Amino acid sequence: MTYNMSKNVILDKSYAFALEIIKLNKVLCTTHNEYVLSKQLLRCGTSVGANTEEAIGAQSKKDFLHKFSIAYKEARETRYWLRLLHDSGYIEEKKFDGYLADIDEILKIISAIQKTTKEHISNR
Repeated sequence: MTYNMSKNVILDKSYAFALEIIKLNKVLCTTHNEYVLSKQLLRCGTSVGANTEEAIGAQSKKDFLHKFSIAYKEARETRYWLRLLHDSGYIEEKKFDGYLADIDEILKIISAIQKTTKEHISNR
């Protein structure tokens, strides 16, 4: 069952991306018996959405910015593991291009949120 209550673009995209990473992890483990790199990818790929969700519940603008900073770093790490898995032959080109496009879009959105939040904090 799919549960979607948000109308927040970054929440929706990071959640959908986490679901794709979970599916990829299953394939890597069952098809390729690859557990080490895929576990790293699973951890950071799902952490992006978790930190985004935490940011929405932040207690201050600084807390909000901090959580998005963590989400950004986790997204960068996710990008690294995806590249490593692709370049070592575990992820085919077409799938890799899709994952990379998704994480790059998430990075752009988070970066824009960080920039706007920093401007709001400095204008106070």
